Amino acid sequence: MTLRLSSCLAFAGAVLLAPALRADDAFYLGAWKITSATVAPWAYRERKPDTEMKSLVGKTVTFKEHRILGPRQVACRDPKYKVEDYPADRLFEASFAEMHDRDKSIDPAQLAGALGFKGSSWKTLETGCGNEVNWHFIDATTAVLGLNDYVYFLKKQ
Repeated sequence: MTLRLSSCLAFAGAVLLAPALRADDAFYLGAWKITSATVAPWAYRERKPDTEMKSLVGKTVTFKEHRILGPRQVACRDPKYKVEDYPADRLFEASFAEMHDRDKSIDPAQLAGALGFKGSSWKTLETGCGNEVNWHFIDATTAVLGLNDYVYFLKKQ
């Protein structure tokens, strides 16, 4: 009886702790405000701020357990969240790696550093959404998104 009771208590403890562990791992949940944008390093020509970019700055994106709310370009129903560590050459759908492949003098780590990324790898949230947007996290309160030749910076609210 003691063995069964201790097994049940261990199982109950694991079940009770599991949601807390998942919530801690889901650091991205909550509201994030798009605070600024800049022309992406992979943009092939000089770009001026366009209407899409201007319309996104100041908007809020909210990551919920089963939905991403926000502007249509990033909104998603039923995301399949997965967090991965990405090195510089995988950021922004491997745009930096593609630039390096075309011109060996281009260093993906330097490009990442110019955007504020420090270190050698960063948490990236893959959503599994049809818009194929990945969210890269410079730190716990700063996310970055590459979209249509612009890089958008978000701050956790």
